[in-house]
Amino acid sequence: MSKLSDNLRVIPGPAKVIAWIASLGLAGLIAYVLVFPPDKKPTPVAAQAILPILVFAVVFVIVMLEGYVYGDAKRRGMRYVMWTLLAIFVPDAIGIILYFVLRDPLPATCPKCGTSVISKLTFCPSCGTSVKPTCPQCGKPVDLSWKNCGHCGAALPGVPQRAA
Repeated sequence: MSKLSDNLRVIPGPAKVIAWIASLGLAGLIAYVLVFPPDKKPTPVAAQAILPILVFAVVFVIVMLEGYVYGDAKRRGMRYVMWTLLAIFVPDAIGIILYFVLRDPLPATCPKCGTSVISKLTFCPSCGTSVKPTCPQCGKPVDLSWKNCGHCGAALPGVPQRAA
């Protein structure tokens, strides 16, 4: 599976249905108003063709992004209702942009018991197994790319040290 199809699976089914209904409904309404204008002035044929398609695309993408915010925030253990409401009610898609800037990393899976562990934790709350590498000297979490511990300065094992 591709990464795109994995991310699309995060969007809940009701959000997909709402996106289709809202997009088709609004595009149909725009098309009707353009074909039968209330002021009886004819609308250009190009506008009659392009505007409903454009409205459909914009509404569909926005509703799908709001559904993605809901599903992704829930998957990451964040406050999904709050983020969804921000994505819906903050104008000009600023709420959606804020979500993508401020979202938490994906949770890790415990190698021993399979429990989903939020990214802020170093050890599994169910069984106590380490889900992140830790410094052998101070026990604080370290990154795999580090050569020395960022907390105590100790050399990390498995990383060749340069001669001074």
